[in-house]
Amino acid sequence: MMRKKVEVEMVDVEGLAALLGERVLLMCANYFYEGVLDGVNDICCKLSDAGIVYETGKWDEKEWGDRQQVPGDKYVMLSAIESFGLSPSVVL
Repeated sequence: MMRKKVEVEMVDVEGLAALLGERVLLMCANYFYEGVLDGVNDICCKLSDAGIVYETGKWDEKEWGDRQQVPGDKYVMLSAIESFGLSPSVVL
């Protein structure tokens, strides 16, 4: 048995919804998608100015090794996303 001090903080928005309007990186099983998160619902999320990152390069650099722009808005199934967050181009 382990005793831990736990504090609970209630927040209105968390997860993908908290990143609406931000440039994000969605790391999925097959591809990494980067773009501006324009929408999210229970099934998918919508990216504008989207691209597929085929080669990341160094993670501590703002530029991708190989990012290919894709035409139009892209929708990514939430069930395919393994990890997500702000794009390195925003964070660095």
